Amino acid sequence: MTIINLQQGDYCISTDKNRLQIPVIHTYLAERSYWAKGIPQSTVERSIENSIAFGVYHHDQQIGFCRVTSDLSTFAYLADVFILEEYRGKGLSKWLVSSVLSHPDLQGLRRWLLATYDAHGLYAQYGFEPLDKPENFMQIKQVNPYGMG
Repeated sequence: MTIINLQQGDYCISTDKNRLQIPVIHTYLAERSYWAKGIPQSTVERSIENSIAFGVYHHDQQIGFCRVTSDLSTFAYLADVFILEEYRGKGLSKWLVSSVLSHPDLQGLRRWLLATYDAHGLYAQYGFEPLDKPENFMQIKQVNPYGMG
């Protein structure tokens, strides 16, 4: 897996998993996200092990994250994207998505997917659009998989 380290002023994006601050990621996902409320830390750790993980840092403090699950040949799923609230409005989400899409191991894929409740405008800037044939897609969806609520 190609490790990238990109610098922009006081900010860095890196795919070096040794830099990830798991408590920051877990706290955000488990307590502040709408898609992974209550997720156990062990599940977060396993998801990172099996993905390309992108950390966003201000100096050495992790302030953002996302991960890509892919076969590195035909398909990729972008997941768990976040920038901590106090760092939003600085263009970091745009830089993160751009960095993901330009990662050398993720080139030439036939399809990218993601799911979002409220960030359609961000992803549309990078070519994401609603499914052209949603009737072709199926899912198994576990309601309340982490036992919250």
